[in-house]
Amino acid sequence: MSHRAHDAYLEGRILSADPLELVRLLYQGCSDSVREARRCLAEGEVAARSQWVSKASDILTELIASLDRQRGGDIAGRLALLYDYMQRRLLDAHLHQADEPLAEVLGLLMTLGEAWAGVQAQSRPAVVERSEWFQMAPETEAPATHAWSY
Repeated sequence: MSHRAHDAYLEGRILSADPLELVRLLYQGCSDSVREARRCLAEGEVAARSQWVSKASDILTELIASLDRQRGGDIAGRLALLYDYMQRRLLDAHLHQADEPLAEVLGLLMTLGEAWAGVQAQSRPAVVERSEWFQMAPETEAPATHAWSY
């Protein structure tokens, strides 16, 4: 997929995503950025590493800003502290050109992403097997006729 096509696809996903999906996409983008920072560190690409670390930090800033501290209560406060910690670890990694803080942040993001996937799965509405407007006739009765039947 070309870069332009990928950007258009991602933009479409973002514009059509519900809030839970947006957070998942932010976790995914942050994880991808940290992976790229690690790759650049290993390959000695200083400028590129800096860009990827900055992008990951920007995503964490967005996650902090999106927290609803009133409705989220203690969990939102703890997430804010965790996101702040991850930002500091990214800075440590960048300043000391060290992989260990990047690996730690990536591990935290993976854990958060898995937990968030569980939240998403629990919030999906149950599949409705039979709706009020379509009811199967009991097997002992003749099939129901519809206005469009011949």
